Amino acid sequence: MDTLAMLGSLLGGIGLFILAIGMMTDGLKLAAGSALRSLLGKWSQTPLRGIFTGFIMTAIVQSSSAVTVASLGFVNAGLIKMRQALGIIYGANVGTTMTGWLVAIIGFKLNIQAFALPMIGLGMAAKLIRPNSQIGAFGWALVGFGLFFVGIDVLKTSFETLVSTFDISQYTAEGIKGIFLYLLIGIFMTVLTQSSSASIALTITAASSGVIGLYAAGAMVIGANVGTTSTAAFAAIGATSHAKRVASAQVIFNLATAVVALIILPIMFRAIDWLCNYTGITQDTAITLALFHTVFNLLGVALIYPLNNRLADFLEQRFQTHTELASRPQYIDNTIASTPALAVNALVLEAQAFALRVSQLFKRSTLETGYSPSELSSEVEALKKLSQKISEYVVTIENTALPSDIRQQLTLLLRIEQYLLTCTLLSERLASEVSTISNDLPKSIKQLLAEYLAQSEALSQHKTPLTIPESQYQKSAAACQFKHDELKERLLVAGTQKQISIQQMSCLLDVINVALRFTQNWHKAVLRLNTIQQQLSTSQEA
Repeated sequence: MDTLAMLGSLLGGIGLFILAIGMMTDGLKLAAGSALRSLLGKWSQTPLRGIFTGFIMTAIVQSSSAVTVASLGFVNAGLIKMRQALGIIYGANVGTTMTGWLVAIIGFKLNIQAFALPMIGLGMAAKLIRPNSQIGAFGWALVGFGLFFVGIDVLKTSFETLVSTFDISQYTAEGIKGIFLYLLIGIFMTVLTQSSSASIALTITAASSGVIGLYAAGAMVIGANVGTTSTAAFAAIGATSHAKRVASAQVIFNLATAVVALIILPIMFRAIDWLCNYTGITQDTAITLALFHTVFNLLGVALIYPLNNRLADFLEQRFQTHTELASRPQYIDNTIASTPALAVNALVLEAQAFALRVSQLFKRSTLETGYSPSELSSEVEALKKLSQKISEYVVTIENTALPSDIRQQLTLLLRIEQYLLTCTLLSERLASEVSTISNDLPKSIKQLLAEYLAQSEALSQHKTPLTIPESQYQKSAAACQFKHDELKERLLVAGTQKQISIQQMSCLLDVINVALRFTQNWHKAVLRLNTIQQQLSTSQEA
């Protein structure tokens, strides 16, 4: 019966731990939700600020998993970039060490009954009085804090009973095999509970009661750090490529930190002994493990921070979607950015390739058997990203001292890119409008509409006006305008004479107006591209 009672106390203490951590996290997230979102968005622009933000947020909500999952959500929604989230991940690992300090400083140093039970009482009072407010959420977190320390007290008593009842030494593993066994136990506990904070608190309590040795406890703490990556890994399933990269970064960071900590495990404990003796810190098992947890996470941040950009570059080459591959520039790269003349040539080639894809997009947008909605969305998104990369590349070149002719060419290229981006968005809208055209239109209107769209499409198929005289290109553009005006007049007449419904007339007017705006922007883009090509040809001949 005594054994059953002891096992019941152990299970109850563990249950209180897990429940308390969940209540603290949920309550604090609700109480400070807007502030946490503000911190994520505004205070993570650089890796260093991201580390600080991750640390503060995790220290507040007492859950690195919650902060990591929140970061994944923000990356998924496009509110922060993948590189910003990396700093938050590093800082969250340091922030989770606060749990160990709570256990070491408060859990074993103060009379738990004297303050834990009042916390539970006050917290529940706040929750009952203001259940759906920030005060109620904070009260719920306060209840969690109280239960957390009650759980420590229950586990401490249970572990002390276990030590006095059984000879624990005969069950302890030693040497390298023992370290890896306790490492796996730490990983398993964290994956099972989905809370590294609960695992670490349980480990410190067990070590302080003499159930496990110091090195074994250190291995379990390292295991908890590794196990906590499971939460991000699960959350990244079905997420965007950026979110998968952030989850991968946490796995890489935690695994690398764990490997380093395991290799230098004895050295770290000796260093902690020296630090405690040098600073006069009263040393016991709980303090030692809290220090160990903090030191090896700080060491991990110190090791990974100089490699942050390389890690980000590595991850950006992984989990690439079709859209990301399709938005990759063909001609521009950083190797020629320092030579403006070469960069301009590359940009012209990139603009030509961009224009070719836009013309194909417009052509398929006018057909009933064109893109499927998902294909259209994917291609438009790829072209938008490509447009952004071209703009960023131009701005990068403009940061250097440039001759006036090259600066003018770069300005022209930016305008071309903007015209082509407008054409991309208009093609997307045109496809949407064409899909709503009714099939029961009069034959004469169908024919005029088909002729107009074919004429607009033919104009867009000129990749560059160098293939035809500019005067002929101007005539083609004028013919499109004439055909548009003729069709517009015919639609207005058909609408007033009730040959077509007002809704049909409005839909068709939208279609031809979007097509006209496309040809106008296309015209501006290719004429300016022609100007730059002529300038480059002249300079090469000279």
